[in-house]
Order: sequence, then C-alpha cells, then structure tokens
Amino acid sequence: MQKLYVAMVGLPARGKSTLAKRIRDGLLAEGIEARLFNNGDMRRALMGAESTNPDFYNPANETGREAREMICRRNMELARAWLAAEGEVAILDATNVSRARRILIEKTLTEHPVLFVECVNEDQLLLKACIRRKTTLPEYAAYTEDEALQSFMKRISYYEAIYEPLKEEKFWLCVDSTANRILGERPCEGSPYYPAIREIVVSAWVHCLYLARHGQTEFNVRGRIGGDPPLTARGRNQAKALARHMRHKDISWVFTSTRLRSHETATPLLAGHPGAHVMAFKEFDEIWAGDCEGMLYSEIRAKMPGVTAGRNANKYTYAYPNGESYAILRERVQRGLRRALFLAGDTPLVIVGHQAVNRVLLSLFLQQRSEDVPYIYIPQNQYYHISMTPRRKVFERIPYQEENF
Repeated sequence: MQKLYVAMVGLPARGKSTLAKRIRDGLLAEGIEARLFNNGDMRRALMGAESTNPDFYNPANETGREAREMICRRNMELARAWLAAEGEVAILDATNVSRARRILIEKTLTEHPVLFVECVNEDQLLLKACIRRKTTLPEYAAYTEDEALQSFMKRISYYEAIYEPLKEEKFWLCVDSTANRILGERPCEGSPYYPAIREIVVSAWVHCLYLARHGQTEFNVRGRIGGDPPLTARGRNQAKALARHMRHKDISWVFTSTRLRSHETATPLLAGHPGAHVMAFKEFDEIWAGDCEGMLYSEIRAKMPGVTAGRNANKYTYAYPNGESYAILRERVQRGLRRALFLAGDTPLVIVGHQAVNRVLLSLFLQQRSEDVPYIYIPQNQYYHISMTPRRKVFERIPYQEENF
C-alpha cells in the first residue's frame, strides 16, 4: 500500500503542532499507523539552551542554519525508516516556511508522496496569546517574561524573512487553523489517507470542555436583566461548590466573560488550579439588552409592551432596542468558542458564561432548532461536560452539591 509523508508548514504560534497531533490522533483512531517527528523536540534534545537564542534562527547565521538542516535531515531519516517498517503516515512537525526547505524535503523523501499542510492564523488576539504562552515553555525558564517575549518575537521575525506560502509544491493543503477551514488545496489524489486527513482538518475537535454558568446575582433574584452585578452570598457559595467539585479535574484553561459575575465565579476554580491559564473574552459577555439593560421584566412589560410582544413572537430573532438578539449573539459567541478551542488545543478547558451565552454555546453542539435556543435550561448549580471528536461524542449535564443556604 502507498504510504504518505505529511509535512507541516507555517510561522511559529500558528497552531501547527496542535493540528499535527490532531491528524496523528485522528488517523490512529481509524486504525492507520501514524507518528509525529517533531524538529523542535529534537532540537531541544540535541542543542539544549543554545538553540533558544533567537540568533540561532537568523538566516545569516551559518552555524545555526547548518544545525537546523541537520535536525531536519535526521528527522526525515527517522520518518523514512519508520515508514519502511510498520508505519503508514509520518508527520514532520516543523516550520518548513521556505521553498528551499520544502524542495529539500521533496527531493529527499521520494519513495512516497509528500503532503504539505500549511497553518494560517491572522487573528491578532490569538497570535498574541499564543506567543505569550510560548514564553512559558521550559526552554525559557532562565528568562524573565519580557525577555522571553522579545526573544520569541525576534525568532518569528527571522522566519518571516524567509516565509514563502505554499504554491509550487505537488500536494498541499492551506488551513485556517482557528476556524478549521481549508483555504486552498492541491489534492493528493490517489492517497488512501488524504480523505481522512481532510476530514480531520475541517472537524471541530473538543476533547474536554466544561461549560458553567456564573453563580446567582442580585439581578437574578430580582428579575433584572443584563448589567454587571456581583454575586450574592449564595452565588459565592455556588462558585466555591463548583471549585470543590472540580478540584481533582485536569483543567488547563479557564475562559470568562468581561463581567464581574463571571470573574467572581471563576476565582475559586482558579485558586484550585494555579497552573491554569485564564482569559476574559468579550465574545462571552451576556446578551446586550440595549435600552432595557438593568430593567425588571415587569417594568419592560408595563413600559415597553412592544418589546415584550416582539420577543414573545420570536425570541431568537428579536433584538432589544439598541441591543442584541440571540441570532446576533450567536455570531460573536461562535467566534469566542473558536478562539477558546484554538488556544486550549487538545487540553481541558472551562468556559464560565451566562444564561443566553451558554444557550448559544450548547446549541452549537446540539444542532438545536434556532427557535428553541432561548428555552434551553441553564441552571446555576450544574455544568455541562462536552467531548466531540469524529469518533467520540459525550454530552452530559452534571450537578454539583452546594451547601445548604
């Protein structure tokens, strides 16, 4: 059977390694023998701290260039030997941004087709977050955060100087790694693995997502909508109960809205997971009620009967005056989810959202009819656990015990 090399392409912090692992895992799940060959891992093992210096990546640095080519050749030989034995798909995880490097790969690995997979990410918020996360890697342990950031940015600039997008290669895929979308391709026709790889690339993978709602607020008690109220005493108790319930769970990322009640709910959870990353996204802010922000539902019925009538007629598409509808909310929430999943990669994450936000998030996984979305039940003492991959579907609502109050 014809075998396959997959060579990743792209600037640092564009999601190459996450996608490479996803391709490997997806193929293994299909019974296809796939293995990663990561140039960075070999570089760190062979070169140590010396290769963290950004000038190691300077195209004018002959010593660094020769070392990088040596690592590339060694990994290619390892991949070739593995395919000659039991392997079926060997994945070369490296930047491979220059046409010259890709020509070297094509001229060296001639016994099987080479499929290049380029990762593109132009989301500046995600780029900044990914770059900052890179500076926390063990190889930057001797650096301050600012020193690590400057060093990594300089490394990226050297790669940018020689970057040439895919075009002339025989087989390639260009992927928007934040949206799981193919931007262009030159298909590897005839390969039995190509259809599976293409499906993996466009699939939204969620290995472990916990979706929680903020604890009770005074606005919840009184029936006011929107605003930025703090948690009540019971709400703080719910936040502590959620943290206790999840204290033994592996959590790498916690995403909140920019609202106080979301932050306060996440605080005990983060205290129990000091190694977790945290980010606040405006995309996860509660639906904006516009002119009705902070009003009681009874006040809206009395003073703005047209609003009540409009929402009763179609709660999903009706927008509050100068505010949002669920249909409008969906677009920004979906963008926030893509960002959160990209940053978390294949690691467990928690989103501490709001009632309408969580309804929309759940609808993205449930394939819910749009008119039913505003009626999805979102309790404040339960959370959802979601795992969605091409071969695994888990969706469950889990209660946690809050103390008597």
